[in-house]
Amino acid sequence: MSIVRYNPANEMVNFYNHLGNVFNDPFFKPFFSNSEKEIKAWNPMVDIFEENDKIVVKADLPGVKKEDISINIENRILTLKGERLEENETKEDSFFRRERSFGTFQRSFTLPADIKTEDIKAEFKEGILRVEIPMPEEKKAKQIEIK
Repeated sequence: MSIVRYNPANEMVNFYNHLGNVFNDPFFKPFFSNSEKEIKAWNPMVDIFEENDKIVVKADLPGVKKEDISINIENRILTLKGERLEENETKEDSFFRRERSFGTFQRSFTLPADIKTEDIKAEFKEGILRVEIPMPEEKKAKQIEIK
């Protein structure tokens, strides 16, 4: 076992790095932002998985109306856009704590090259958006006959 000399500067650097990571966390950004756009920005949680020859994108969009969601595909990029409107039922003075975010969101995902965009289906039910993208057919090896 070797003896290592204690260096308090290393501890300060580690603490500084840890503190920087904490305040760079997306959870803290609205509290330390001067920009109203950043305060109103939020990103819904998304799961992407394969199911029965389909790629499925599920996004949690509680409090968002179907009319406030748009799905676009351009150059193999699937983009989900929308807005969750702020509820003005309660006066600002009445809040003890306010953590829910409101405003616009946009999430983009790159799709495989060979998908048929006309076969993509979307469904919005109980605050969950489900987008089903058929998997491209695998290109089968072709036997070439020699003449």
